[in-house]
Amino acid sequence: MDAEQRPQPVQVRIGGTAAMLLVSLMEKLGTEDGGSLIARALGLLDLAVQARRQGKSLCLIDPKTGDSQEIAF
Repeated sequence: MDAEQRPQPVQVRIGGTAAMLLVSLMEKLGTEDGGSLIARALGLLDLAVQARRQGKSLCLIDPKTGDSQEIAF
């Protein structure tokens, strides 16, 4: 994607709880780039929405036990 196609940055207001979650995740992942973290989270949500539309589901699998847990929306 060249510079002409790339969307311009925007400002988004988020509530206090979401801001605290963002800061917590930034600390856990060792990043200072909240925008990239939000982009990753939105990408994961987009993947889940696409799977749901196709009749699929997104799940977490415990590698130790093999148990799976579907992520609900």
